[in-house]
Amino acid sequence: MWLKVFISSFKPNFDALIAVGVVVALVGSGLAVALSVHHWREALQELQTLKQENKALDVEWGQLLLEQNSWGGYARIEQLAQQQKMQEAPLQSVVMVQP
Repeated sequence: MWLKVFISSFKPNFDALIAVGVVVALVGSGLAVALSVHHWREALQELQTLKQENKALDVEWGQLLLEQNSWGGYARIEQLAQQQKMQEAPLQSVVMVQP
């Protein structure tokens, strides 16, 4: 019953509808800007985290390259061969020729 009375007595004019539309658009625009800034800040934080991780991985990669070069050097391989298998490098005066 109150609803019927309210609907019959409520007669909005064009200016009021425009004002309500503008207010709704402004509130929606403000919320969209706030959401956009929030997503941008999250993306920036993720980017900074990834850059720090990238730097740490670059340092680790450099250390691994140095370690690989030191473990795979000819002097190291020759030393291990002599220690483990009692192998020695061939004499320079001996020349082997294959037929």
